[in-house]
Amino acid sequence: MHTQARAALAGALLWLAAGPLHAAATLSPFASEADYVAALTRWSEPARQRAQARRLEGMASKSMADTMAAPMASAAPAPAAAAPAPGAAAESLSITNVQTAGVDEGGIVKHAGAHLVVLRRGRLFTVRVGSNHLQPVASVNAYAPGSSPRGAWYDELLVSGRDVVVIGYSYARGGTEIGRFRLGDDGSLAYRSTHHLRSWDYYSSRNYASRLVGRTLVFYSPVLLQPSHPQPWAQWPGLRRWQADAVPGEFQRLLPATRIYRSDDELDPGQPLALHTVTQCPLDAPELGCQSTAVLGPQGRVFYVSANSVYVWAAGGRGAAQAAVFRLPLDGAAPTGIKAAGMPVDQLSFLEADGHLNVLLRGGGAGESMFGAERGSSHGNALALLRLPLTALGDGRQAAQREHYRKLPPAGVAQNRYVGDWLLYGGQDGQAWALRPADATAEPQRLAPGHAVQRIEALGRDAVLVGNAGADLHFTALRLGGDTPEPAGRHVQPNARQGEQRTHGFFYRPTGADEGLLGLPILHSGQRTPRSGVYAGAQGSASVTYLRHRQGHFMPLGELQASSDAPQADGCQASCVDWYGNARPIFLGERVFALLGYELVEGRVAGGLWHRERISELRRVSFAPGPAPGQRYSPFQ
Repeated sequence: MHTQARAALAGALLWLAAGPLHAAATLSPFASEADYVAALTRWSEPARQRAQARRLEGMASKSMADTMAAPMASAAPAPAAAAPAPGAAAESLSITNVQTAGVDEGGIVKHAGAHLVVLRRGRLFTVRVGSNHLQPVASVNAYAPGSSPRGAWYDELLVSGRDVVVIGYSYARGGTEIGRFRLGDDGSLAYRSTHHLRSWDYYSSRNYASRLVGRTLVFYSPVLLQPSHPQPWAQWPGLRRWQADAVPGEFQRLLPATRIYRSDDELDPGQPLALHTVTQCPLDAPELGCQSTAVLGPQGRVFYVSANSVYVWAAGGRGAAQAAVFRLPLDGAAPTGIKAAGMPVDQLSFLEADGHLNVLLRGGGAGESMFGAERGSSHGNALALLRLPLTALGDGRQAAQREHYRKLPPAGVAQNRYVGDWLLYGGQDGQAWALRPADATAEPQRLAPGHAVQRIEALGRDAVLVGNAGADLHFTALRLGGDTPEPAGRHVQPNARQGEQRTHGFFYRPTGADEGLLGLPILHSGQRTPRSGVYAGAQGSASVTYLRHRQGHFMPLGELQASSDAPQADGCQASCVDWYGNARPIFLGERVFALLGYELVEGRVAGGLWHRERISELRRVSFAPGPAPGQRYSPFQ
């Protein structure tokens, strides 16, 4: 561990241990709008003076808030709040590799009865797969008829029953867009409405802004408060229905000052502030109605959604020595919080279980906004585990104590995941570790996969570590049933690398108590490198490789491949880069598919003994829209 990293983390833990822990009920809201305005005035005036001094000294630099700025409109009266819908069983087989069971995440493909619904490059598509079909049915624009999609990105899709919801962000209109469509029994898609949720850019290379809990949409969105704004307190979340002549004054405030909570910390004029906002929108109402709750805190953040709460870890600056974690219940109860130290890697660093919140922490970092998780920590390889009783979360005045933390062996952690009662983490240097968070006496156990750790996933009660060693992609199975993780089987894919690094790119389908099938998009040598390492290509696609897993061992089944990874003229008008990927393995009962760009390929797994099984292409279909008449394709759109 770097000396500075060790000192920073140790100093932060000493600061946190400076007093006894007596949790109160909840965070305190602002008493009134005047109270909120007064607090932001006290923060913004010194902040503006500091900025002016820097400009005079020639030392001005753009803050992250300026870089990410989007147009904000004035406020209007708040509507009545809508109650969240209770949880409900999924109406279709889940094909999304989610973090928390029962909490769906916005993706690019969903299963809905007899159809698959696909979101790609600003359009929605349906493909009939029921009754052994494989047939494209319908396609529509993912944005409102008559609206301009320029400057907008439509990247997240959720489906509940007949309700199809597209989540996007418009830089031109300055907020999150919520598009609602109706899925017909025949696979048709009918546009219903589009609403604008006033917010700032929520994009993360790893996390997803939207969730579906039962029949309620749940959004996390930050609103960054700029001290240079003439009225920073007027930068409120709001909602309006789209229409051709929509004006800013139509935004209805979703967040009264009495639903904005804070701890007792003074607002630092040297740090940007954010309203970390959680918005819920029940789908059962004829007209979309939403309610918001927010906590006021530093802008650096990582958020995690459990089955009943949204957790926001907030810290200022890149040091993150003094941070806070907030819990916003989905039942409308007041948020709670506690002071803490460090910064999670990403949302997978969190696990709420057995009355505790477990969080893997680095000594510092900027959070997960944009590519923050990839940029890593500014405090070297210092690591700690926070295991906090949920009862310790209170009014934010207290701090997590020394006994809540465990210092961990230093590592260049880039990936982490909870599998069963184990926490696994590792990085590009090939170092990996395993520990049980609930066992405070056991030492973390070193793993030696022999390759970089670029993905960690569950295989039932076991796990797999995925990453490259040189030009080859390795899959290493871990048996987690005993007291010690046991490296078991390994598969090596020669001259290959992951074609998709988001969690949704991977899927595992159990086929028995200790066996299953897994799929992962890959790129072979010579194929285009994904931009920023996040998605599978500007328009082309990866192959999907499939493995049989049984009792900790792998057997390669083969690949399903795209017809071509060359760009295709499709008349794209919006979202013309696949930031969320374009390839997915899909398992529907005994059927196996690969989504490969605009192609859906069905495979068949056949053979005698399991080690002789192979996957072969059964059929494929293209749902590509083709270019608009008279329109020329440009890869620079």
